[in-house]
Amino acid sequence: MPFPFNVYSVAVASAFSAALVSLPLWSKWCARVGLIDEPNHRKIHEHSVPLAGGLAVMTGLVVPLLAAAFVLFGPFTFDNADWITAPRESAPAGTVNARINATATSLLQYGLSRRAVPLAGIILGAAGILLVGFLDDKYELRPRTKFFGQLCIAFLVAATGVRITLFVNSLVFHYALTILWILTLINAFNFIDNMNGLCAGLAAIAAWYFGVIAAAAGQYLVALIAFLSFGAVLGFLPFNFPRARAFLGDAGSHLLGYLLAVLAILPHFYTPLHPRRWAVLIPLFVLGIPLMDLAWVIVFRWQIGQPFYQADTNHLSHRLVRLGFSPRRAVLLLWLASAVLGGAAFLIAN
Repeated sequence: MPFPFNVYSVAVASAFSAALVSLPLWSKWCARVGLIDEPNHRKIHEHSVPLAGGLAVMTGLVVPLLAAAFVLFGPFTFDNADWITAPRESAPAGTVNARINATATSLLQYGLSRRAVPLAGIILGAAGILLVGFLDDKYELRPRTKFFGQLCIAFLVAATGVRITLFVNSLVFHYALTILWILTLINAFNFIDNMNGLCAGLAAIAAWYFGVIAAAAGQYLVALIAFLSFGAVLGFLPFNFPRARAFLGDAGSHLLGYLLAVLAILPHFYTPLHPRRWAVLIPLFVLGIPLMDLAWVIVFRWQIGQPFYQADTNHLSHRLVRLGFSPRRAVLLLWLASAVLGGAAFLIAN
């Protein structure tokens, strides 16, 4: 039973709308509680900016999920018992639409019932990592405290069954690799959140490619999570690029890194239809720019004897600016590079 692709459009549109509408409200709330990014010697913005992006992105995820849960498990459900084998060509348009709705409902109810625990873990993990980032934005947590929070969230996700295996029959290996991957992506997106639109744009591109790859493979639950993430980030982006009226903050960058880490784990890139084991490299292509930036700054800071978590202006984006690019063009160039790498990943997947 094929999954109706128009549901993906609904996911993108609903997440986009929820994030777009909620962001001004969250910005006012952030200003009221003092969740503001002030200019300093490392930052190029001239005015105080609310750290509302993570809250808006989370809203873009949660509102459509709650609406979907009401439709799927609430009092109003679609009757899907008698139409499955009926010939679609002879049916009126209204009947066809009802069949499409019933197809989506049936598949989603089935998939959610089978994946309830991992999905609950993913949602709880998203809320948890948002809280860790929020506390860091508000109180500037010590690096070890923040790392411990990240570690707990990564362990929670692995414990609910979302794990990397890489064809190794060892549960300890699965946990260790999964936790390491999630920690890496959270910090990669936290590190690369250094220019207007850069982190959010890279996250949107990566989520889009994960969604398209999963949809083409028939992995509709993964695709829906990816397209919800894509839509939510897209709803925030107009407030962050080219001029920033809101920032992601650590809450937002942590959330985006977490979501992309999970989206890289969820799909089955190695399947009987695609039995090439090197297909597991697809996430490395999709997330190539944040990972390269992370590797670069860690090696550079290690060479000069600086703690790897101490912020500086030696990221790829900063170096492009020093080469003569404007900040906006540097961001656009890194977006383009990410889109090219994602396109290569799509070709590998198909």
